[in-house]
Amino acid sequence: MPDPHAPFIIASYAAWILITGGLIARLVLDHRAQKRALAELEARGGGRGRRGGGGGGAVARPVREGA
Repeated sequence: MPDPHAPFIIASYAAWILITGGLIARLVLDHRAQKRALAELEARGGGRGRRGGGGGGAVARPVREGA
């Protein structure tokens, strides 16, 4: 005699697999998009910057009046 709760248990596992798979796919796609965006910024000279040495040159500096 089959378990009367089997359809619920199977549906629960199926939903978990779909949701978890969707989240993982979203994570992978977002990671690729972020890497692509970072590569475009670095290609334009934005860079990530370096400690102590300066980086990128994309920082706006205030202009002094009368200097």
